[in-house]
Amino acid sequence: MANKKGPTKGSGGKHRNALRGKGPTPKAENRVYHKAYKAKQAADRRKAADPRLAARRRAAKYTSDGADLVIGRNSVLEALRVGVPSTQLYIASHIEHDDRTREIIKIATAQGLHLLEADRLEMDHIAHSGNHQGIILKVQPYEYASLRDLADKAEKRAKAMEQVDSPQMRIAARPLFIALDGVTDPQNLGAVIRSAAAFGANGVILPERRSASVTAAAWKVSAGAAAHLPVARVVNLTKAIEALKERGYYVVGLDGGGDALVGETGFETDPLVVVLGSEGKGISRLVRESCDAIAGIPIDSQVESLNASVAAGISLYAVARARREAAQQQAQAAAK
Repeated sequence: MANKKGPTKGSGGKHRNALRGKGPTPKAENRVYHKAYKAKQAADRRKAADPRLAARRRAAKYTSDGADLVIGRNSVLEALRVGVPSTQLYIASHIEHDDRTREIIKIATAQGLHLLEADRLEMDHIAHSGNHQGIILKVQPYEYASLRDLADKAEKRAKAMEQVDSPQMRIAARPLFIALDGVTDPQNLGAVIRSAAAFGANGVILPERRSASVTAAAWKVSAGAAAHLPVARVVNLTKAIEALKERGYYVVGLDGGGDALVGETGFETDPLVVVLGSEGKGISRLVRESCDAIAGIPIDSQVESLNASVAAGISLYAVARARREAAQQQAQAAAK
């Protein structure tokens, strides 16, 4: 009769589980009974007590790598004066106050910002630099509008103004947008926003890639115009232009080799998009092909091109003047 328990010698029989491996031997520093474990625990405690690392941990609670910061007393004061949307103001411990810091704290308190005191190590970590003068302002991320909302709002306003018995107001209310192609300098962007607001444009259009964003630097240069002039970001500028053309807009690109002068293309009194490129490269080929006209600014031959913000101001003034002249002609015709 066969033995049901099986063999007990030579094959691991009833002691098979006892013969299984238990994996690799743990490192000495992971074995609680080993002296290397105790040495590692002591090293971790020393590391946690390091004031530099502690400062970094505290600073990390309030900042992120993507935070938009304004650094330095003069810059922070200018940003607060023009109303750059902000969330927190960091002030160095034991800072030596002057007229600027006192005004900074006064404005920040009035605006309801969180005032946080930090030591020198924390301030250095937040600013990623030691050149902060003891003052750092954290700015809110800018909220971009959608292109469709911008166009809907502009067209609604223009339609409402058509009922007004004033040719000048009716023509001036027709939609006008500025599109930037390849403008990467935030200060240029801020100056364009300022000019667009000054000449009654309905908004600025930016591509998501290879373009400046509305940062604290752009906001400051706009002198607060970014607070009430909407900016839209689009995935593809060429497709955005085509979408506006389907809604009845005309597109004029600004380039030195244009066939007409700014303000003289014949599209100024229509719903209009003015496209500007970078100072060096100008507008891209695909964007240029989507334009209804290419206009230039007459400049001295010794100067190759104009700064984007300067070109924006000149072209917007030219459009405003053309609309004003067209309104005067309509008024004179109606008076006869």
